[in-house]
Amino acid sequence: MDRRHGPFDVIGNLASLKRYARSLVRNNADAEDLVQDALVKAYERRGSFRKGANLRSWLFAILHNTHVDTLRSNRSRVRRDGATVSEAEHTIPASQEDIVHLRQVHEAFMRLPAEQREALHLVAVEDLSYQQAADTIGVPIGTLMSRVSRARATLRTFEQATTRKAHLRLVGGDDD
Repeated sequence: MDRRHGPFDVIGNLASLKRYARSLVRNNADAEDLVQDALVKAYERRGSFRKGANLRSWLFAILHNTHVDTLRSNRSRVRRDGATVSEAEHTIPASQEDIVHLRQVHEAFMRLPAEQREALHLVAVEDLSYQQAADTIGVPIGTLMSRVSRARATLRTFEQATTRKAHLRLVGGDDD
């Protein structure tokens, strides 16, 4: 045991950890990341290290477990991404006209006064109840309802002025 580093001599084991990590991931950059992640975990869990136990074995176990966790996480992400791609293959791309119109609606929404935009977003996009939205922004429910109503009316007017083909349906609003 090196007296300068004491019983928790992580630095003295760094070269071995890097070699083991390279054998696991076969890439120097990924090995460096793996060692760093493992050392962070070792530092966070240093209180669980039993005095007199083999530090090197403990660090190797943490490195190995970190590697296994990373592999599992990556496999899970690949499955989720694959499912997303599979669903995306069944969608139909929007026409250029629809893309332009959606951009115009977004711009009209962003031009709403902040209070109206905030209220409409909470109710129509985040699907909060009027009471939840009012509590969130700290206003009476009547004030929130008024802001939402004015925002919807403004967007409805915009929609009527710009669209001849389709009607934008505002969630929770009248669909006249």
